[in-house]
Amino acid sequence: MKIVVFGLTISSSWGNGHATLWRGLCKALTKIGHEVTFFERNAPYYSAHRDWEQMPNGELILYDSWCDVLEQVRTSIVEADVAIVTSYCPDAIAATQEMLDASVLRVFYDLDTPVTLDALRSGNCVAYLPTSGLRDFDLVLSYTGGDALNDLEDHLGASNAHPLYGHVDPDVHRPVPPLGHYRADLSYLGTYAADRQPMLERLFVRAARLQPNKRFLIGGAQYPEDFPWTNNVYFVQHVAPADHAAFFCSSRLTLNVTRAAMAAMGWCPSGRLFEAAACGAVLLSDWWTGLDAFYAPESEILIADDTTAALVALELSDETLRRIGRAARERTLDEHTCHHRARELCDLLESAPLAEQSSPQRERQQPISQSASPRI
Repeated sequence: MKIVVFGLTISSSWGNGHATLWRGLCKALTKIGHEVTFFERNAPYYSAHRDWEQMPNGELILYDSWCDVLEQVRTSIVEADVAIVTSYCPDAIAATQEMLDASVLRVFYDLDTPVTLDALRSGNCVAYLPTSGLRDFDLVLSYTGGDALNDLEDHLGASNAHPLYGHVDPDVHRPVPPLGHYRADLSYLGTYAADRQPMLERLFVRAARLQPNKRFLIGGAQYPEDFPWTNNVYFVQHVAPADHAAFFCSSRLTLNVTRAAMAAMGWCPSGRLFEAAACGAVLLSDWWTGLDAFYAPESEILIADDTTAALVALELSDETLRRIGRAARERTLDEHTCHHRARELCDLLESAPLAEQSSPQRERQQPISQSASPRI
């Protein structure tokens, strides 16, 4: 298949979770013979922190304005079998219109589903959603499963919604020797988000205050000056993807904290969750519905909802932690790599029935397949 993607970014992992996911997925898709072209607006905040210059075996098209690239967009869509537009794509509406005017399988991939739905409930404008919602897409993919799929259908008119969860590239995230400057008893890797802050303070900051002899480490971007630092909490500004494995492998435990809207909806494994597990790191995570479908609590992942539980986890023996880390890595390699997700995506694309459209091209075109895909 020829696949064209209109996304937020693949070239820069600074301050977003999209780039690393797309890198692994595109790598896996091209490995099994598909062609991928990725359109990304050349935003200054990403170009200043670019850590990925080109797409191996694919095509990355960076552009400054939609008008500059419009003819190339139209040619790519005409030649494609599948066109995908994602949440937070700055030209999502324009890209969607070009897809609607072509004879191509039309896909919307929301990598921020709970944020999208929460904004809609609050009456806020969602700039990447068409005024018609998602009813004109043949397939709607969601980074979040569970009730989110029903909401996409009920509130946005999606007729064929399925989860496509996060994943990890095992060639990038794997066990590596620890590094001294990443050494910690508990680490946390993530961009600052206000709705993660209460849980981060509960599981990380308060634990650090109560364990002054232990070392705590945060890696990420956009942390405010008034963050409640303590003397034993250290900070690393923006850990590049190439350093994630060393970051995870250098601490006894690493923390996963889910954004509030995602945790409330459930079925929302983050990319960082899979990355850390693939490295054999021991994950301490907040709880959300569906987490146990991805990792078994206590044997593959540790769960904490309050400071006391975090402190208990910090006191577990090295032997216990090594056993949990090994089990999580095995589960990840068996079920949660970019290669697994690429095959899932291909199955969904091949089974997607075409949505009803008014264009003459669409009326003549037949569905790729009428078989149904499982929904988790």
